[in-house]
This record gives sequence, structure tokens and C-alpha cells, in this order.
Amino acid sequence: MGKSAQLAALQLAIMRVLWERSEATVADVREALLAEGRELAYTTVATMLAKMERKGQVTHRAEGKAFIYRPMLGQEQVSRSMVTDLATRLFGGDVTLMVSHLLDGSELSRDELTRLKALIRRKEQEERDAR
Repeated sequence: MGKSAQLAALQLAIMRVLWERSEATVADVREALLAEGRELAYTTVATMLAKMERKGQVTHRAEGKAFIYRPMLGQEQVSRSMVTDLATRLFGGDVTLMVSHLLDGSELSRDELTRLKALIRRKEQEERDAR
């Protein structure tokens, strides 16, 4: 089954735990989510991990009676996929409109603006080099 890089909120929270730790048991994931204020039953976390495994998003190995889960999707892969989906669904694929919306709704420091300008210059250079 193909790996879906579109994640719901709970799936994304679980993936963040797995990305941070590289691998974790159901109990580890549940504990990390509890620390974030998400009170979930052990069975809920186990069921979600099983569903995510069927989708190819995570995999597991057995260690005694415990399953140790690890991510099959990279954080960058998920981020790109979800941002692309957001741009398409919410802004009709207009990246300029999306960035404008983000800039208008954010308080940016001088350093953040400098980094954004550098990203734009780098993208412009990549475009020139591709010609």
C-alpha cells in the first residue's frame, strides 16, 4: 500500500514523537502525547499506530511483547506534501498569495526577514542556473 504523506492532527502528533525519538513503543508515544496535553487511552494510540502502519506511514519490530514503531515517512516529505496540499486547497495553488497571507498575519523579526530574502535570492539563482 502506498505511503500517504497527508496526516491528520493526531497522526502528525504521533509522527513528531517518532521523528524526535527515531523509534518508540505505544507506551512511549502515549506518554509523550500526554506530556503535550493529549489524554489518550493506550488502545487508542495502538489502534492509530496500526492504522498508520497499514498506510505505510510507520513500521514496527517486536521486542518481547512490545512493538517498537519507527517512521517510514520523513519530516521533510510530510511538510512538503502538506504545504503543497494547503496551497492548492486554500489558495488555488497561488504560492504568492499564500506567502503574502502568511507575512500579513505574522510578526517577523529582522533576522527572519533576512532569512526569507536569502531564500528568495537562492531560488532566483537556482532558476537562473537552470536556464
